[in-house]
Amino acid sequence: MRKIFIADAHLRNAGDENYRKLLGFLAGLRGNTDTLFILGDLFEFWIGYRRVPFTQYHPVLEQLRQLTESGTELVYFEGNHDFHMGPFFKETLKARVYRGPATLDLDGKRVYLCHGDQINRGDIGYHVLRFLLHNSLTGAMVPVVPVGLVTRIADRMGRISRQGHQRRRVKWDYMAILREFAAARFREGCDAVITGHFHTPLLEKSSDRRKRTLLSLGDWLTHFSYGEWKDGEISLKTYRETQGAGPGIGVPLQPE
Repeated sequence: MRKIFIADAHLRNAGDENYRKLLGFLAGLRGNTDTLFILGDLFEFWIGYRRVPFTQYHPVLEQLRQLTESGTELVYFEGNHDFHMGPFFKETLKARVYRGPATLDLDGKRVYLCHGDQINRGDIGYHVLRFLLHNSLTGAMVPVVPVGLVTRIADRMGRISRQGHQRRRVKWDYMAILREFAAARFREGCDAVITGHFHTPLLEKSSDRRKRTLLSLGDWLTHFSYGEWKDGEISLKTYRETQGAGPGIGVPLQPE
């Protein structure tokens, strides 16, 4: 069996290309994947009410339900667009939900997993915003805040985030920051670092005997990339739809 890692689909509408492709990809995981790790920002926005009010997400939630019923465990790391995951993920899907980074044992290897939005410690403004959104008081307020108000706020925040995306890329060398962060985790004894958030697919393995691995998952917006763990080896792949109605296949991702 294998483990699959995805991040940053930023799903909006079921008719969008990335949404449609992700549904096919998830359907193809049933019966051959023991764990699906979602490393944040599966949705453009999600906050967990008792019932799911975001009808645009029902198709992907149904695919996840079928996947977990087929025997795949779901592990969800909250991102900067999805947090306080709520009852559907924890009760219906029986997902393990992590509010922040975690180091897990996978097949005897220590693997540091995170969404990645906390890696750039220089972005002080974002860290303040993250604290406000992710803290327990905000989570406690979710049931009493009207869905319409939350949606309007999320739409505005999303526009601001997208407008500042290129500016942040110019200001910071994200890959250098990521490599420095990973090197620190390796010195602490981790064998691998797997992250989302940066929307840049990257797989680097050290040449020494331990084969320390850094994996940046890319996204499901332009790259349709994902990570695969099989027999203790990590690979970076991209999704390709097959002819007809088949769910598609994964092929090794070629460097850009």
